[in-house]
Amino acid sequence: MANNYLVTGGAGFIGSVLCKSLIADGNSVVVIDNLSTGYRENVPKEAQFIEGFCEDEKVLQPLLGFKFDAIFHIAGQSSGEISYDNPVLDMQANVQSTLTLMKFAIETGCEKFIYASSMSVYGDPLSLPVNEEMETQPKSFYAVGKLASEHYLRIYRQFGIKTVALRLFNVYGEGQNLNNLRQGMASIYLAQALKTGKILVKGSADRFRDFIHVSEVVAAFRKAEDESIPSGIYNVCRGEKVHVAEILEVINNNLEEPAEVTFVDGTPGDQFGVVGDSRHFEKVFGIKSKISFAQGMSAMIAWAKKQ
Repeated sequence: MANNYLVTGGAGFIGSVLCKSLIADGNSVVVIDNLSTGYRENVPKEAQFIEGFCEDEKVLQPLLGFKFDAIFHIAGQSSGEISYDNPVLDMQANVQSTLTLMKFAIETGCEKFIYASSMSVYGDPLSLPVNEEMETQPKSFYAVGKLASEHYLRIYRQFGIKTVALRLFNVYGEGQNLNNLRQGMASIYLAQALKTGKILVKGSADRFRDFIHVSEVVAAFRKAEDESIPSGIYNVCRGEKVHVAEILEVINNNLEEPAEVTFVDGTPGDQFGVVGDSRHFEKVFGIKSKISFAQGMSAMIAWAKKQ
């Protein structure tokens, strides 16, 4: 049976892939996006598109008569570095938008709310890998906003709404915005290498991340709506530590001419390294990552060369 979905951020990287997956299964999709980092052409033609800010109740007014089976809230400001430029705007994009959409869910009778949270809430943990029960120590305004939204979702459950927060680790893959050089470690390095033949690394080569391919992230969003998945917080990660040096190596190994690499000081709020524990997610969702970083990144590079 076809369902109706609201996807915020549907013109962006993850959101657009999710929209295509939902529509391919015969569902109806409404997209809200302010096009600050996304592109109109990313939105499937079958989707209804509304350009605007999710924190603005006026944007949602035309949808008050809709009955959505679930809301996927992916829109927001997604860079720790950029959050330092204007913390108030970051709060509006990431926290106020969540509160506005939760209020909308109650008003329209939507009982499922799936939220794109972030591994940034962990900060620099004392031990690895990090699981969902470990202490959170956000280092950026962006991370604080994501953690605040998780708590708001928990409170809203008392109103009968199922809320699932997916703590996304470093998402990458084909379709990522290569014009945004302040968000997405692997995509930033790749974009620089292809455009200039040089890579500027902000921080140590010893830093590390846990990368998860966008196709596997979308699978997690799709599964999160399922009746078998209870409200809660889940790490969406691979559990594979990938150092900056390894990222650079994979990129250069897939280029005709290796890029020149320069290291400078890091950015405010940048995590040194984090790796997730995926066991809780795997047990509840029944999904296990199968795409290694080397495999997924090679495919992304091949795609990027054609752009």
